[in-house]
Amino acid sequence: MKETYSRTKSVWQRMDETERKAVMDYGEKYKAFLDTARTERLAAKEIIRQAEAKGFKPVYDMKSLKAGDKVYWNQKDKSVILAVIGEEPVHEGIKIVGSHIDSPRLDLKANPVHEQEGVVYFRTHYYGGIKKYQWTCIPLALIGVVYTKDGRKVEINIGLKDSDPVFYISDLLIHMAQDQMKKSLAEGITGEQLQPIIATNSDENQKPKEALMKMFKDTYGIEEEDFAAAELELVPAEKSRDVGFDRSLIASYGQDDRVCSYANLEAILDAKPGVKTQAALLTDKEEIGSYGNTGMESSYFVKFVMKLLSLQGQNTILDFYETMENSEMLSADVNSCLDPMFPEVSEKDNASFLGYGINLTKYGGSRGKAGSNDANAEFLQKIRTIFNEAGVCWQIGELGKVDQGGGGTIAFMMADWGAEVVDCGTAMLSMHAPYDLLSKADAYETYLAYKAFFESK
Repeated sequence: MKETYSRTKSVWQRMDETERKAVMDYGEKYKAFLDTARTERLAAKEIIRQAEAKGFKPVYDMKSLKAGDKVYWNQKDKSVILAVIGEEPVHEGIKIVGSHIDSPRLDLKANPVHEQEGVVYFRTHYYGGIKKYQWTCIPLALIGVVYTKDGRKVEINIGLKDSDPVFYISDLLIHMAQDQMKKSLAEGITGEQLQPIIATNSDENQKPKEALMKMFKDTYGIEEEDFAAAELELVPAEKSRDVGFDRSLIASYGQDDRVCSYANLEAILDAKPGVKTQAALLTDKEEIGSYGNTGMESSYFVKFVMKLLSLQGQNTILDFYETMENSEMLSADVNSCLDPMFPEVSEKDNASFLGYGINLTKYGGSRGKAGSNDANAEFLQKIRTIFNEAGVCWQIGELGKVDQGGGGTIAFMMADWGAEVVDCGTAMLSMHAPYDLLSKADAYETYLAYKAFFESK
């Protein structure tokens, strides 16, 4: 592909048959990842599995580092960093692609099980930004871990297999919804109403909740108190699917931000080792502000970089800051694209388009760019040149009209340490829906972009 930037020709129009086949093959691998990595724990597990198969080793087991070494950091089974050591010392800078592996979902409360009029429910608290009404009347899977009183870890994964039961949040039938239909979309379903039905059966002398708790005890060894030491998530149970007669799109849960995370993983596994150290950062908690000890506001990335430096004989905090000032990063997160059904929220000339390549976002934030990294022109020029020389189809776009949209990523956190950073990810439709939509061509160009960045000087 010679034409890498266009506002009039889609990626499909710029591809030959070989490239089209590569897009479709990549889409199949990506869908398999989506169907496996439904939560941040499952994503981290799959990422480490694939990395170890390609020779990556835990960095905390290393005694020294040399060019070409492949190492990883596992942060509490929820965040992962993969790195390939470059020819230059780590201190000379790192090529970082940073994405996140958490997605909007429903988390179970600490005391979740309750019964009303013979129906047993889970109480939940939603995680990340959602339209609450979209989570009713769809099949949900329950995934996570529970610890018993004696310290035994029980892994739960119910709803993804065809033979599994699923869970379901009811909505008011249209015949009786006159008052509900007068409410705004935001008010039609409340957070406390996001309670999936989990059981109704019981024996003659038992209530449904009692029968269910006996089943938990008999099957998993779990008692009601154990839910206080649990992390259980409800996520859409539907598998990823091709969309359209031409199969050019993918609909799936969790594509924000697993489309960028999968591209990040594939890129570092496939990229040729370079002069600079390459690092794929796959982090947790972005959807709730990157807080917690597995989010980017914590210290684990600093510890990882300082561990690399220490293994090369540099041990001071100044060494870390100098390393970061020498580093470059693509903040790999999704963006919106113009939806022809809702054109009023976008400014067409500065919106990204579906199927036009990976999206560069100079700034995000909201209300006058508040909370934005706002990349400088020099770094944008460098990234544009890398993409053009590598034949990567790219575009540039904002998240909605001024004062209409906006959002944040992990970009500003890395910039705080002195790195050059720009937001760069896949544009998509229906972001944060239980089943969101994107172009296979854009997903593939995202992979090519990250690979080109890793391999650049």
